[in-house]
Amino acid sequence: MGLVRLFIDEPLGAGQAVTLSPAQAHYLSGVMRLGEGAEIEIFNGRDGAWLAELGRVSKRGGAAIAKSQSAPQRMPPDLWLIFAPIKKARTDFIVEKAAEMGAARIIPVQTEFTNAERIRQDRLQAHAIEAAEQCGGTFVPPVDDLIRLDRLLSGWDGARRILWADEALAGPSELLAGQPQGPWAILIGPEGGFSPAERDRLRGTDFVIPVSLGPRILRADTAAVAALALWQAALGDWR
Repeated sequence: MGLVRLFIDEPLGAGQAVTLSPAQAHYLSGVMRLGEGAEIEIFNGRDGAWLAELGRVSKRGGAAIAKSQSAPQRMPPDLWLIFAPIKKARTDFIVEKAAEMGAARIIPVQTEFTNAERIRQDRLQAHAIEAAEQCGGTFVPPVDDLIRLDRLLSGWDGARRILWADEALAGPSELLAGQPQGPWAILIGPEGGFSPAERDRLRGTDFVIPVSLGPRILRADTAAVAALALWQAALGDWR
């Protein structure tokens, strides 16, 4: 088994002491059965990953000392994921997989057919952190609070293209054929698809590029994973 990995929201460097939350201390001692002197790996999303020595832990928390850098900071490609929240477990899945697959930012949006009117941003952020811990990453994508799609588009910087997975285009996929590199976002709609008004706006926006994800209509969570994988293979850091 590899080392237990923890996200620590503190500066990291040789000899740096970091504080463990009560939940982290319980996980290390109560779940993983690690005691004082055990070696763990910590990261903060900025300073790479560090080997650290575990200090004393209790129900109130604990501490660790960073010893040496085990991996440099690796940033993801400039890719954002925009998606309409769906059922709780499947929304969690989308956030986790986006973090694992290298999304740099995750933006939940409310569309006319979105079932959820609110989200627990803190809970989704915790899922992104856990995914980064589990997959060996050194970066945790921020998860935004829910925003209306029309408001997001109104304030959008057109230099960042939006790849719109349009279910109406089900057929042979020509995803990203001839598209340039640079900042991108992927847009995945709700279970009921986009409304006619939303579709008209998206199709009339220069920086939005509608594409097919293949000959079958995919569930929203499947579409998010498929689009992320195809973009990473064509323009991202999987090449």
